[in-house]
Amino acid sequence: MIGVIDYGAGNLGSVMNALRRLNTPARFVRGPEDMRGFEKIIFPGDGHFATAMSSLEKSGYASALKEWIQADKPFLGICIGLQLLFEASEEAPPVDGRATPGLSIVSGTVRRFPGRKVPQIGWNNTKARPSSRLFKGLPENSFFYYIHSFYADPDDDAVVAAEADYYLTYCSAVERGALCAVQFHPEKSGATGLKLLENWTL
Repeated sequence: MIGVIDYGAGNLGSVMNALRRLNTPARFVRGPEDMRGFEKIIFPGDGHFATAMSSLEKSGYASALKEWIQADKPFLGICIGLQLLFEASEEAPPVDGRATPGLSIVSGTVRRFPGRKVPQIGWNNTKARPSSRLFKGLPENSFFYYIHSFYADPDDDAVVAAEADYYLTYCSAVERGALCAVQFHPEKSGATGLKLLENWTL
């Protein structure tokens, strides 16, 4: 059974609809203590880095997610679910000298696109690494749907599973063990997105 984290934000309905189309059993996770009953976890979402982290800390999800990922259990982060894995974000600059840390599971920083036309909204060509499990069976350059103003900049290039171009070439997906995360929205990316989700569920 797949659990979809419900922390009060995110495209929960569209993710569940995509899983139904794949005939994949899934239900919402209603709290951190509920995570124990699942084999795999999806953390979808959109929104502000600091607001999302505050919600995770207050609800207890922050420590539960760290424990899950450190145990190398299957995890898929989508959009903000990718960005929150990092140590910090330029979307949440220090206030009164205090920074807003992310989950700090992946070393690196989330940065703002350098150009004026942000957010990036729409379909973008995504170049996957040949070794990626998520993109197995997909065309070498597949299009996925994006909407974001910030991008992940990992310290270690080895975690990068795919890249896209928008003002610069940036990391659009990461893989490390059972940890996977994507900047785009597979649940809104038609048949290509469904294939990627299917790859993750297998």
